[in-house]
Amino acid sequence: MGIDPTAQVHPSAVVEEGAVIGPECQIGPFAVIGAEVTLARGVVVKSHAVITGWTEIGDESVIFPFASVGEIPQDLKYKGERSRLVIGKRTRIREGATLNTGTEGGGGVTRVGDDCLLMTGAHVGHDAQVGDRVILVNQVAVAGHCHIGDDVIIGGLSGVHQWVRIGKGAIIGAVTMVTNDVMPYGLVQAPRGELDGLNLVGLKRKGVERTEITALRAAYQMLAQGEGTFLDRARRLSDETESRHVREITDFILGATDRSFLTPK
Repeated sequence: MGIDPTAQVHPSAVVEEGAVIGPECQIGPFAVIGAEVTLARGVVVKSHAVITGWTEIGDESVIFPFASVGEIPQDLKYKGERSRLVIGKRTRIREGATLNTGTEGGGGVTRVGDDCLLMTGAHVGHDAQVGDRVILVNQVAVAGHCHIGDDVIIGGLSGVHQWVRIGKGAIIGAVTMVTNDVMPYGLVQAPRGELDGLNLVGLKRKGVERTEITALRAAYQMLAQGEGTFLDRARRLSDETESRHVREITDFILGATDRSFLTPK
């Protein structure tokens, strides 16, 4: 408990009694660390950042100036119940970003995974579940209860409606409002988000095999133009595919959801 002797804490920083500051952490001038905060090894908190609430931050993450991490939810139903914010390893939270703890009605925990980048002014709402290697570009707003899969990129000034799921590897273009679920590897753009293909650039950057990309292209066409309803097509595709990536899409579509889907154009 307390401050590890190898940590560096600026004299003007406020570290409340009860906070746990791990080895090799760096706390900058005028930063504020609350009583229920736990910082793992090598966390850097830069000047004027505020970390409060029941918040845990993983190894080597960096919190930039004026970020607000762990404040109570922006939810009128919140009545002061005890809830958490958990942030993974090597995640960077840039200037002015805001992340809130969870609520009793949403499971009580907001999570952000490893190796994420939350750019200036990004917001992660209560009970959101954000995967690994996610990038939220400047001023992205992720509402409460959203689920964001691994390797997702959300373009600047975009908003994600509460309860929306965005599948692994999807990309959202800038200035897009996402009100429905987005399938894995989907490409969504336009002011009121429309599913407009696959995130081919992201797939190629990740080194996905050509055969898998070909299977994904065929799957997208079947979902867009096949017989029956969208869910009928997804069920048929699930039965027929041998592709791991296509299986991720069909499992996602056929899983439980609180929102309808953006369907292929």
